Amino acid sequence: MKHYIALFLAVSTLLLVGCSVKTPEGLGMRDGRFAACAQGSNCVSSQATDEHHIAPIAARGGLDVVMVDLANAIESMFGSTVVVMDGPYLRAEFTSGVMRFVEDMECYYDQGRGVIEVRCASRVGRIDVHASRNRVEELRKVFTIRRSS
Repeated sequence: MKHYIALFLAVSTLLLVGCSVKTPEGLGMRDGRFAACAQGSNCVSSQATDEHHIAPIAARGGLDVVMVDLANAIESMFGSTVVVMDGPYLRAEFTSGVMRFVEDMECYYDQGRGVIEVRCASRVGRIDVHASRNRVEELRKVFTIRRSS
């Protein structure tokens, strides 16, 4: 019985923390760069040069078309909400189904290079079983499929 009570308290605490964490400071682009991923964090970025690195997403076309396609791809993914779309920059939030944890995803379309730079980070915790990396790979797949049809 003690184990069930401890488990209940742990899960309840996680739910409260997951639901109450505010939007982190430092999101957005500064001098063409996302904020760096903190060591040991649940974060991936196409601009990182360490273990947090993930490849950018290939994209070609006009700014408006690519950004609408990107927003539509994100909105088709579970738990997503596009929060900011301003020119070549987009920020979305993904909320998990059970624990209600939030991940912030930032995208920047570099039209000249034909890529979407991307950063995805969990707001809480250090163990996400590669959720941020998997989310970016899911977006890459959804975006590519939508653009090829």
